[in-house]
Amino acid sequence: MVGGVGGARFLLGVQQLLGLGQFAAPGAKGDHQLTAVVNIGDDAWIHGLRVCPDLDTCMYTLGGGVDPQRGWGHRDETWHAMEELARYGVQPDWFELGDRDIATHLVRTQMLHAGYPLSQITTALCDRWQPGARLVPTTDDRCETHVVITDPTDNTQRAIHFQEWWVRYRAKVPTHSFAFIGAEKAAAATEAVEAIADADVVMLAPSNPVVSIGAILAVPGIRAALRSTTAPIVGYSPIIGGKPLRGMADACLTVIGVDSTAEAVGRHYGARSGTGILDCWLVHEGDLAGFAADIDGVAVREIPLLMTDPSATAEMVRAGLELAGVTA
Repeated sequence: MVGGVGGARFLLGVQQLLGLGQFAAPGAKGDHQLTAVVNIGDDAWIHGLRVCPDLDTCMYTLGGGVDPQRGWGHRDETWHAMEELARYGVQPDWFELGDRDIATHLVRTQMLHAGYPLSQITTALCDRWQPGARLVPTTDDRCETHVVITDPTDNTQRAIHFQEWWVRYRAKVPTHSFAFIGAEKAAAATEAVEAIADADVVMLAPSNPVVSIGAILAVPGIRAALRSTTAPIVGYSPIIGGKPLRGMADACLTVIGVDSTAEAVGRHYGARSGTGILDCWLVHEGDLAGFAADIDGVAVREIPLLMTDPSATAEMVRAGLELAGVTA
């Protein structure tokens, strides 16, 4: 289960360890399959196009086409369309779409209007990128993350889309709560539920626990699938030394009243032997010393969790599999 740039990079480590995707030996069929259940809470309509940032970041990253500096979007991107939209004064001007990236959103939007579900559209887009993994949106239904803030212009409370909060305001406005709009009517994608049920191991990437993993868990059917699968569930802390690996997870955690520590996030997820979802929890070396007590029902181990490159990430994955008793 993944979201964001960190989730995409985590998948690269899984692929390196298992010899999949761009790490597969020439002609090798491989003994493993990788399915990623991807957050769609960030999805938004921008300039009439359906944009799915997390799905696209995973697809571009695993397909070898991501911009290596930004970690998202196309490499060798140009911005002529956005420059022209700015000259027209079209809003929003705070969300950038590259020219190459627009092609992906055009295809997705056309297929949505033609009646195809997002899961089938994602498969079709992946035919072009060959990511070496099956990318599955959490749901085919519209389920977006919105944020209740105090508007800095008039000091009133209002709800805005997560993208506006994240990209335009950089999470630096008074924030009160998150709402997963559409979740109450959504249903987990069949492919997502089946992947969890049939897995040898389920891994929660070190993605944002509130607006990535949390948004996935908000979709009815996902938590139940995690609670009932026979596969061990291994989680990786997105917090190192009290700070997020990347992004603004600490700002999100503050809003929901969870401390920005590896222990607090582990307790937030909870043990599957209780009412939570974890069997194993990996934290960064040195962070275990800050635990007030064991997390009952969860096997905890500290290892290096800096995803400096796919090889380092592969070792993280290997350690998680060993803790869960699963052979790579």
